[in-house]
Parts: sequence; structure tokens; C-alpha cells
Amino acid sequence: MTAFGRLLRDNRNYRAVWTGQIISEIGDHFNNIAVMSLAMEHDHPGLVVTGVFLARAVPMLIAGPVAGVLLDRMDRRKVMIASDLVRAVIALCFIFCLTHRDNWLLFALSAMLMFASPFFTSGRSSILPSIATPGELHTANTMTQTTAWASLTLGAFLGAVGVQSGYRIAFTCNALSFLVSAWFVSRLSRPEGFRPVASLKKAVGGVREYLDGLRYLKSVPLFAAIAMISVGWASGGGAAQILFSLFGEKVFFSGAMGIGIIWGCAGIGLLIGGAIAYWLGPRLSFRQYKTTVAIVYVIHGGAYILFSQMPTMAWACVFIAISRAAVAISSVLNVSQLMHHVEDRFRGRIFATLESLTWSTMMLSMMAAGAASTVYSPRTIGAWAGAISSTTAIFWTWMNLSGKIPEPPVTQEDDSEAVTHAI
Repeated sequence: MTAFGRLLRDNRNYRAVWTGQIISEIGDHFNNIAVMSLAMEHDHPGLVVTGVFLARAVPMLIAGPVAGVLLDRMDRRKVMIASDLVRAVIALCFIFCLTHRDNWLLFALSAMLMFASPFFTSGRSSILPSIATPGELHTANTMTQTTAWASLTLGAFLGAVGVQSGYRIAFTCNALSFLVSAWFVSRLSRPEGFRPVASLKKAVGGVREYLDGLRYLKSVPLFAAIAMISVGWASGGGAAQILFSLFGEKVFFSGAMGIGIIWGCAGIGLLIGGAIAYWLGPRLSFRQYKTTVAIVYVIHGGAYILFSQMPTMAWACVFIAISRAAVAISSVLNVSQLMHHVEDRFRGRIFATLESLTWSTMMLSMMAAGAASTVYSPRTIGAWAGAISSTTAIFWTWMNLSGKIPEPPVTQEDDSEAVTHAI
């Protein structure tokens, strides 16, 4: 049996989180495709799509600090359940967009759904080191991320089928997926509970506590470096959400099938990269890990530039798969480092901050690519996006060669290996 199979068999808590993740993330893509399809039916679809992206980007900046403080103050399991329940209600409310075609309703619901998401996703990252042993943590992190990438591909396909069956079905399935996820998360159990070991005790002063988290992030060079390269990657990587559609439709003239093929190859690349990172992780020293991150960012940027210039779809798909594989390797290795080194009392704020920074930057990158597409060709935008993304390797390499990224100590939880599975 593989390590993934053993993890699911032996760790009841992780099995519950993983099952809920699959269902809720597939449901997310029902919503994404339905919302974008609705936006395209408006009189000015380009403006509406841009409005949806902006409505999703702004709340992430606000949600990160709030989610981070609450996850470091309260029982993380309860916060995740509350997030799922709130999102279920919001997802169902999208049905009103079918009878009330005002853009503001679509924007408002998109904003609320995005605002509620970090309370769950950052909670899941924060809780993972508490439900997996140090020996399981790299496997659990790899499996969590590769599952998200697999759900992207499967969810996009099922979401398209759901939309063809009707918007009400798509939005209802999304709402039900959150309820099922909440049920699975409710099955988590641990004698000491899921409140941080040294949780925030004060009911006020949330801003100060969040700033304390930022100071902690800044004080550990590894965490600050990971935050900077995440933003650097997202500044170019977010454009892919727009470019994949443009390449399928306007470069290779393959319509929806072309878009699906490009997305599918990107998903395959992510899964391959996840598998490579899973194999590499335990075999790399900290010094080798830092070198690997620099290399894969160069590969990612270079492959993305080549993707944008390929004359045929077949070669474009090869290079987008390579690009995404490099991104996956970096992502898995970086998150594993964070899970091993971030103190439990700061995990909520660190993961929520990184998520907010990354997704907000990606949304802005998407909007910039959409605006640029009215002036420049997709190939030009793709080349610039790849070049911008790969500059993260320059920043990381400079810090590494300057000795500015020392290895931080492992957390006390990792040291003691005191983790309960609740089998």
C-alpha cells in the first residue's frame, strides 16, 4: 500500500478532512463556471467578468487578517464548520441572480463567498500539523495540494455539465457540497481539541494581534521569502486564468475544446509536479531545498514563455504542463517547510496572510491581463507573464546566496511528535 493509502487508512482525522475537501472543492467549480457563464450573458460581459474578479479580490485582503486572528484565537475545527455553513447559504443565494439580473447582486455574492473561504482553507492548513504526525506531514501536505489540483480538472468538467443542466442545479450542488464538507469536518476529534496551543486570549485588539503575526512572519527570513516569491509568482501566474481561454479561442482556434485541453494539460502538470515534490521532499537537505526552489521558478517562467510562443497546441500543452509541474514542486516544498517551522499559535495568521496576498495578487493579474488583451496579443501577454513570474527566482537566489535564509527551528509539536489520530 502506498503512503497515501496508509495515511487515509490509519488517520481518521485526515481522512475526514480530505473527503470534505474533495466534495467542497468540486462544488466550488460548479459555482465558478456558473458565475462566469452568467456574466457572459450580460450586455457588457467583459466589464461584468472584470467586476466579478475585482469583487473576489478585494474581500481576500480583508478576510486574511480576520480569518488569521480568529483561527489563532478559537477552535479551528469550529471556525471551519462555520465557514462551510455560511458558504452553503451564500452559494444557494446565487439562484436569486437568475431572476434579478442586476450586476450588483452577482458582485456582492461573489465577494461574500470569497470572504468566507479563507476561514476554511487557512484553517485546514493550520490544522494539518495537529492531525498528522511529523512523519506523515509531508505526505498529508502533498496529498492535500494534489487533491486540490485534481479537483480543479474534475470540477471544471462536472461544473460544465451541471451548468448545461441548469444554473439552479449548479448552485444547489455547490451549496450541498459545503454542507457535506461541514459534516466531515465535524467528525474531527482530538483529546486536546483544535484550539491553538497558545491561543490568543483577548476578545479585543484583533488588529494588534494580526500585526503581531505580520511581525512574526517578517522576523523569520524563510517565511518572509516564501511570502515574497508567492506574490512574485502570482503577479504573472494569475494571468493564466485569462490566457488559457484566449489561447484556446483566439490563438489555436479550437473553441471550448481547446480551452479544456489546455486546462487539462495544466492540471496534469500540477499532478506530476506534486508527485515529484513528494519524492523529493524527504531527500532534500534545507540547502538543497532552497536551490530547488530557485531552479523550478526559472523552469516555470521559461516554460511559460515557450508555451506562449509555440506554433501548435500540442507543443503549447507540453510546455504549460512543464510550467505547472515546476509551480507544484515549489508549492508543495514551501508549504511543507511552513508546516514544520511555523509555531502553532501563529499558523492561522501566517497561512491566511499568504493566501490573501497570493489570491489578491492573482486576481489583479487576471484583470491586468484582461485589460491588456484589448491592446496586445495573447502571445505577448503570455511572454511578459512568464518573465514576471520567473523574476521570483532572482529574488530568492539573491537572498539564498547572501545567507539571508537560514533554517528556522522546528516547532515544538514536530519535536515531540505528540499527535493523536483518533482512529
